[in-house]
Amino acid sequence: MAETLVSSEGLEMEPIDLETIRSRLRELSELRINAVNAYNDLHSDPKKLLEDCASNFQGKVKQIESEDPNVASLGLEDLEAFMELLKKELLSAEEENLRISGEIETLTRTVAADSVQLDGDLEALACSLKYIDSQFHLPDGRSIPGDTHESSTHMFDGNKFEILELDQRIERSKINLSVLQDLDYTLKRVEAIGQIEYMFSGVKVIELEGTCLRLSLKTPIPTPDSLLLRHKLDCAREPTVLDHELLIEVVDKTLELKSVEIFPNDVFINGIIDAVKSLRDFVFPSGSSLGWFLRQVQHRIVLCTLRRLLVKDAKKSRHSFEYSDRDETFTAHLVGGVDAFIKICQDWPISNSALKLLSIKTSNSHSKKSISLSLICKVKELANSLDMQTRHHLVQFVDAIEEILVREMQSELHSDNTSA
Repeated sequence: MAETLVSSEGLEMEPIDLETIRSRLRELSELRINAVNAYNDLHSDPKKLLEDCASNFQGKVKQIESEDPNVASLGLEDLEAFMELLKKELLSAEEENLRISGEIETLTRTVAADSVQLDGDLEALACSLKYIDSQFHLPDGRSIPGDTHESSTHMFDGNKFEILELDQRIERSKINLSVLQDLDYTLKRVEAIGQIEYMFSGVKVIELEGTCLRLSLKTPIPTPDSLLLRHKLDCAREPTVLDHELLIEVVDKTLELKSVEIFPNDVFINGIIDAVKSLRDFVFPSGSSLGWFLRQVQHRIVLCTLRRLLVKDAKKSRHSFEYSDRDETFTAHLVGGVDAFIKICQDWPISNSALKLLSIKTSNSHSKKSISLSLICKVKELANSLDMQTRHHLVQFVDAIEEILVREMQSELHSDNTSA
């Protein structure tokens, strides 16, 4: 039966249920043990992380180069600028790491001191409870009668305030444990962000608030000549580095993507976001999807910039062009009121992949002239069977499409006249 200590001398104070105190003491002791075990696990994580980074560093570099070959193809001037940018970013990251290390050291000392005091308080409370229990029970295990309880209660009025104080310490300790758990998550998050800044050039954390992360993204743009695009360009060069900002919202207490906005919004990244969400449970280890996402966004920026540059240069030909980043298509407006819709293959123009003709139609929907389905199929078949070199070059491919279309239309007209 739970004993209760009450106040004598007329003090108005709620009774103290010793059984409740015992229960709360056990609960706090279990929390303390779990916290120690969690700390020991965390203590081994940095060592394991260091070993993993050392063993996988070269592999990461090769992987980044294979997935984003632009760095290897930079010209000498661009490479020097790129390296200078890397040095500045590395210096900034090192300063931030020093600041964070100082904060972690201070927090570690504070936590250690609080833990020692908490252990002492728990031990004192346990001893007090054992002493009280020994006063309420006979040596053979029988409980002392109620009238004796009342007299014994007066004997321990001096311990009553100590028990109340220990009870308050239990509440404060619970709050401290909750704060330490939040601190553990925050430190892991800061460490992950520091790794991202270290691994990726041109990425800098601007703001971190709650579940929102604002990043500055600098993307080096290689020159068409350095990539050997087989396109001789007459238009002006684009900037060698493009600046974007990413506003990333992550799932609470994780680094999994929830939503992303890019500024300026000149690159379509929804496909990359969908890919991360659909593949993270099967492909990405914990925390690595954010790094993969940033690498893919930079790669997408490079592709879109080069494609727009090639479209700008292609407009100097007899045709006009439009580029849709969302659909990854070119629309070529041919002479004579015919539009050709061309699908861009993955990584074009960096890779050796070829363009593909999707369809053709008349530009004016009210025109009496129409292109028959059989003619469309014939032109598509002939155009998509051209050699890879022609299909890799935008203007040459469109010129070839126009030539095939004229030839097949003349053949179809000749066939109709013969039949008539």
